[in-house]
Amino acid sequence: MTPEDVRSKLSQMLDLPSETEWIEFKEAKNDYHFDELGQYFSALSNESNLMGQPAGWLVFGVTNKPPRQICGTNYRSTKQGLEKLKVQISKHTNHQITFIDIHELKEHGGRVLLFQIPPAPRGIPTTWNGVAYGRISEHNSPLSLHEIEQIRRQIVLDDWSAHICKGATISDLDPQAIKFARQQYMEKNKNNTHLASEADQWDDMTFLNKAKICINGNITRTAIILLGKSEAEHFIYPAIARITWVLKDANNIEKDYQHFAPPLILAVDQVFSRIRNLTYRYMAENRLFPTETTQYDKWVIRETLHNAIAHQDYTKGGRINVVEEAESLLFTNIGGFIPGSVEEAIRRDAPPEIYQNRFLAEAMVSLNMIDTIGSGIKRMFLKQRERCFPLPDYDLAEPDRVRVRIIGKIMDERYTRMLITRTDLDLMAVIALDKVQKTKPITDEEFKSLKKKKLIEGRRSNLFVSAKIAAVTDTKADYIKRRGIDKEYSKKLVLDYLVKFREATRQEINQILMDKLSNSLSDEQKKFRIRNLLQEMRTEGTIDVLGRGPRSKWILSKTRHKSPS
Repeated sequence: MTPEDVRSKLSQMLDLPSETEWIEFKEAKNDYHFDELGQYFSALSNESNLMGQPAGWLVFGVTNKPPRQICGTNYRSTKQGLEKLKVQISKHTNHQITFIDIHELKEHGGRVLLFQIPPAPRGIPTTWNGVAYGRISEHNSPLSLHEIEQIRRQIVLDDWSAHICKGATISDLDPQAIKFARQQYMEKNKNNTHLASEADQWDDMTFLNKAKICINGNITRTAIILLGKSEAEHFIYPAIARITWVLKDANNIEKDYQHFAPPLILAVDQVFSRIRNLTYRYMAENRLFPTETTQYDKWVIRETLHNAIAHQDYTKGGRINVVEEAESLLFTNIGGFIPGSVEEAIRRDAPPEIYQNRFLAEAMVSLNMIDTIGSGIKRMFLKQRERCFPLPDYDLAEPDRVRVRIIGKIMDERYTRMLITRTDLDLMAVIALDKVQKTKPITDEEFKSLKKKKLIEGRRSNLFVSAKIAAVTDTKADYIKRRGIDKEYSKKLVLDYLVKFREATRQEINQILMDKLSNSLSDEQKKFRIRNLLQEMRTEGTIDVLGRGPRSKWILSKTRHKSPS
């Protein structure tokens, strides 16, 4: 939106006789409680979904009673502060969603902020710290069960995958796919001897009905996706059912690709055959590691791809992508992540109440493609833990897209050895530690839990494996590199240099300290830390600076002429 568009929108909202469910005005002259702002984000997101609005609006710097007047706000007065707010909001919402945009206007009367909030994704209420909020009069409160179900039924009442394809017959299905589906169905029900003997007598259409792929002899969209001939894909037009495999080199340059059309039940193994599942060799030490293993677990790859097929929003006309990079696989599919967060899916360990494509998901269960509805994700995490590899990395930053990265290498040897030595750790603790090794943010709850168990050290912006674990796993040297030297020793190095050479430029001080600070810090973070250190020493009266700018030099203060003991 241009500034003129934003001003026009503000004018329209100011002219409203009262606040609506999806618009809220606040004076917020100086500050505003972060948690309350988050509750408004959830409430306005859910209400804009229920009211069919393209966005919800939270407006700061305007009186909230008619006639409304611009009073101005100093909330987050810098652009950097507003950008940081977007990230902070995303950490507390399901799907990691945040503002569409934050518009800033300088009006007669003061500064106005307009927070543009996305409506809740179809079928999934937006939550703040796990609670879905709504609006009652001018107040926020947990969304009623009726309204939660109203949003959830947006998917349940319209199961795209169960629709009948008019004109399609069994001749539009691939015979080899039907044969393979029978084998999978029999494998799924191998312990049911009565069913197995009956199934041998079924013709193809009876089998398809019994397996809940077709409905009363009618070909469904699910049947076309899983078993259809490639030329039968037109029956689901404008939707498509495609998987694209892309191979990229270390420079992110595309080297090869291939598209796979229905039947997707056969395409999964075809995709798998293109993936270079290379042998990965561990540095064996005291036989803690197997000598060699594959980069990727076959079951994890198939489960990830099957989940993408089951939960793809086919109405958007997108493909499922598998991007093979040098040391990872990236799976992407269009559609919301129904549980809201990976942690929630693992905690529940039970089938969700709603599905993107219920009929398709249940058909895939009957064909042994999805191991158990609701527990597949947890099993993926357990498989990776057993292999001592990084856990699946779910990126849910976009509400209508799921990205899952499977890493095919050891990222942090300390983390890997910890998995071997600490078999007592629960899966949620392992997930939190996996975030630490990937330098991803962790929640307050995870931070407190890991600290209490003495598994991590450092500040929130620079966490690393604790000395206790480092000692157990024989990674003490790496621990010191991650932690870096302490502040007092850094000061001693600076003073020793000045005693010997009388003066030092900032560049020379950087050379002294840069390689001694924590390896987990970027070069910019190290320089920032050195700058603060020098300012602190100047305040303490141990050093002074001569001149300004790039030619300035640091010297010992007049009260300090001896090297510290």
